[in-house]
Amino acid sequence: MALESLKNKDSYLEDKKIVLGLSGGVDSVVLLHYLHTHYPSSLRVIHCNHHLSKHCNEWHLFCQNLCKNLNIPYKNVNLHLEKLANIEENARKKRYFSLSCDLKENEVLCTAHHQDDQSETLLLQLFRGAGVAGLASMPQKKSLGKGIHYRPMLNIEKQQILDYAKQHKLNWIEDDSNKDINFRRNFLRLDIIPKLSKVYKNLANSIARSAKHQSDALKLTRELAKLDIKTNDLVNKRGRINIDTLNQLEKYRIKNILRYQLNLLGFLAPSDRVMDQIMGLLSAKVDSEPLVQWNEFEIRRYQSQLYFINNNQDERLEKCPIQSDFENLPNFSIRYRVEGQRIKLPGKSHSQSLKKVLQEAGIPPWERNSLKMYYINDELRAMERLGDMEHAE
Repeated sequence: MALESLKNKDSYLEDKKIVLGLSGGVDSVVLLHYLHTHYPSSLRVIHCNHHLSKHCNEWHLFCQNLCKNLNIPYKNVNLHLEKLANIEENARKKRYFSLSCDLKENEVLCTAHHQDDQSETLLLQLFRGAGVAGLASMPQKKSLGKGIHYRPMLNIEKQQILDYAKQHKLNWIEDDSNKDINFRRNFLRLDIIPKLSKVYKNLANSIARSAKHQSDALKLTRELAKLDIKTNDLVNKRGRINIDTLNQLEKYRIKNILRYQLNLLGFLAPSDRVMDQIMGLLSAKVDSEPLVQWNEFEIRRYQSQLYFINNNQDERLEKCPIQSDFENLPNFSIRYRVEGQRIKLPGKSHSQSLKKVLQEAGIPPWERNSLKMYYINDELRAMERLGDMEHAE
């Protein structure tokens, strides 16, 4: 049962290894006090120092001393951000990337997001024109790194948090940037939501309820995508989608499948413009090699299949098994294909164009130049993805 009151224990956190993301603000200080009260021996703390404020080192020392007084293991993580346009979003991404890397097996990262934060998130997504996934806002629980990200206070109102802090005479720090309405979240929190609350009673509760409805709808759309993929055998073992089969479905189901697959791969959700470009790949000529790019992500079409490529990921971390057979032999070397090269496959009486062999093997053009060719005494003996062969010019 999820936490509904700071007076009760959270059954989900029983017997869990807990990591708290502590900023030093009232929300995370209250959560620290709550977790230390109920799970004192299962708790450690991480503070992310973004170095965006002149007070950042004071905040670090405040959090460090707070944990020292409570005898809680404390870790400070220094983050250095580029001065990009959307500093809020970039800080969030870097923070969660750092936290996910630090999270150990079976640990639960707790953050102090509450019901009012959920309201702000839904409104921000709404004004961006987000779909169901965006309007579902923040999930209470999701996978992160080797562990789980959990928001115990997502159903708790801000006033409950302030009352708890006052009751237990807690001290916290105030982030000066929280009053800067040039940040859109602050603009909503300080200006728009108070005005709406005068007209709509229990606004935060109502918006949070809408987010829950969207979350349920998101689960349904993802279940439908999984069902469509399984029923139509759309995704092969290498994670590629069969275009001919995909095109037999309705357009809205195709988009749903693509969004599901991209989310599964950890790709950034595409905008409507990018999604339209992706849909264009499905009707491209069979012999064309169209490409759609956004951020570090790519979708390519080749031989009636969609390829999903994350350029920030090294997909070639595993050593080619063929390399192990040759690398300890004398005069071993690795080379790469050159224009016009010919090779001779075992059992063939004549050499063939390497380009033609790669085409027949179904290896897409953008992967061909990175395939390793293994030589002994300047003689080609094997090639990655193709296997053994005889030397030819």
